[in-house]
Amino acid sequence: MDHRPRHRALDQDDIETRLIPRVPPDDPTAIIPRFDRPAKRQVLQEAATTVLPKVTTPHETPAAPDDEPRTENGVTIVPLRPVRTEKGYRSVYSEYTRTTAGSVVRAVSRGTGELLITFGLIVLLFAAYEVWGKSAIVDAHQEDLNRQLEQQWAQPQATPTVAPSGPPAPVAKPANGAVIASVHIPRLKKKWAVVQGVTPADIRYAPGHYPDTAMPGQIGNFSMAGHRTPAIWWDLDRMKPGDPVVVKTGETWYIYRVTGNEIVLPTAVQVVAPVPDKPGETPTKAMLTMTTCNPKFNNYQRLVVHAELARSQPVADGDPAELEG
Repeated sequence: MDHRPRHRALDQDDIETRLIPRVPPDDPTAIIPRFDRPAKRQVLQEAATTVLPKVTTPHETPAAPDDEPRTENGVTIVPLRPVRTEKGYRSVYSEYTRTTAGSVVRAVSRGTGELLITFGLIVLLFAAYEVWGKSAIVDAHQEDLNRQLEQQWAQPQATPTVAPSGPPAPVAKPANGAVIASVHIPRLKKKWAVVQGVTPADIRYAPGHYPDTAMPGQIGNFSMAGHRTPAIWWDLDRMKPGDPVVVKTGETWYIYRVTGNEIVLPTAVQVVAPVPDKPGETPTKAMLTMTTCNPKFNNYQRLVVHAELARSQPVADGDPAELEG
């Protein structure tokens, strides 16, 4: 019996995948034939030249030639290849970027709009600084003025000279810009040093006293003016009848009570007269008047608050109870 292994016939797959041919067992002297493998460069060339079919989806737009615009999903796609002309190459975007009357108008309108917006922002920032940004500056000046006032009160006061034939000579009024008193408004929980004079320079950082009106506590109308800013009389419109307004001088506390308020034109100078409701009459009461701009952020009106002296007490007796509100 033949025990030699049987070899099946080579099929097509064996032929295509073989590397070394099988040697017949009955011919040990057989020569192995040469196996020619395709060159690597040839394989790469064949792979590079093989074109695979493009699979398109139902929603895909067929490609257009490279030199023509195409539309995909509603968007116009411009080819990047420049166009050659007699004068050289022309960009494919030249049709979209060339200067026209419409493009000039749009550029000018856009530039003007941006300029106006920038200018408006600058104006708003300046207005915000004028209203709120100066509060810290005013507070710093108020501290200096109150310090000056305390030093002034600490100095011994000069005794008025007595004339041989009558009462003491009147005391000269302080110079403009000099600090003369402090005003406390418990409802607003604030106090201010008051300076002499109502010019813009005088009332820049403090309420100012009208020089031709009465001094604190005197018969007449002790009148003051102040800016409508958050650091000074921003909330003066909150004052109600009966609210105390406390004025401190070197020796005396003067407690006034609000009697009312009114809104007038800037020309209504009678509000600081000795008798505001009856200009020209001789005063019989000690009054106080505060004026400021109205409405807020504008100055075409004046807000006026009137008060009458209710009582007074020496500074040596301590703080008046009205300071607590």
